[in-house]
Amino acid sequence: MNRPAHGPGPLLVVPQWQGSAAGAPQRVAAGAHRLGALLPATRRTVVPISPHPGRTEDGVRHLDVLAASLRATRAALAGWGEGPLRTVGGDCGVELAPVSHAVARHGADLAVVWCDAHADLNTPASSPSGGFHGMVLRTLLGQGPAALLPPPGGRLDARRLVLAGVRALDAEERRFLAAAGVPALSVAALDDPDRLLAAVAATGARHVYVHLDLDVLDPGHFAGLSCPEPAGLHSEKLADALTALAGSFALAGVGVTEYAPTAAGPAAAEPAVEEGVLRRLFAGPAFR
Repeated sequence: MNRPAHGPGPLLVVPQWQGSAAGAPQRVAAGAHRLGALLPATRRTVVPISPHPGRTEDGVRHLDVLAASLRATRAALAGWGEGPLRTVGGDCGVELAPVSHAVARHGADLAVVWCDAHADLNTPASSPSGGFHGMVLRTLLGQGPAALLPPPGGRLDARRLVLAGVRALDAEERRFLAAAGVPALSVAALDDPDRLLAAVAATGARHVYVHLDLDVLDPGHFAGLSCPEPAGLHSEKLADALTALAGSFALAGVGVTEYAPTAAGPAAAEPAVEEGVLRRLFAGPAFR
């Protein structure tokens, strides 16, 4: 399904960091603003997010702030229109409202492709850190902290989920994936975009929402990562996979998260290298 180009469309910027359990988590809030400036858009809406930490409740760090962020993001999406959703964060928790919005819009005709080094399928009970960015996908599936659960009509069905580039899994996540039968494509499998297309086609969906945590990339190639994992994807392979998806399915939305820009200093050239990678990636059809 080759879609005609319609221009870049609007962009939602969600500079939330409280879902992250990484060191110096505020870097991903700065990353949200950097991504928002790099990604072409007809307009940019910045969701107001508290810069302050919150309380740990029900096994989730900063839960009260995350709940307020979710309400603010839902309010920003309320009149978004019919075009594809485009979101940048922030930690992966910013995807709660956009993915749920897309599920409510498209129902069983929507598949979600979760491009991420991590599965984000922990629960508050199984999470080793209490960081919500490791629970967001499980919450979208309807199993998460009550304060953040999507309404029933906005919950994702595991049969409409494909993981891509995942390589760092906790025991509970492995158990869940095996029980639910969710396909998890390795980095090597993404060398052939047809394998990803086949996995999405097997869901029966015609629309796709793409979640892109930049830690799916190899840290040796892209340094600005909040939670780097070795043996990741090269950006050109990622671009090929996203181009294939955009050419075969109707794009319901795309979210880009967890950019932690490297600081200036001895590696002062590194931010320019990172932004060059991102500009090339954003030039593809999935972002236009």
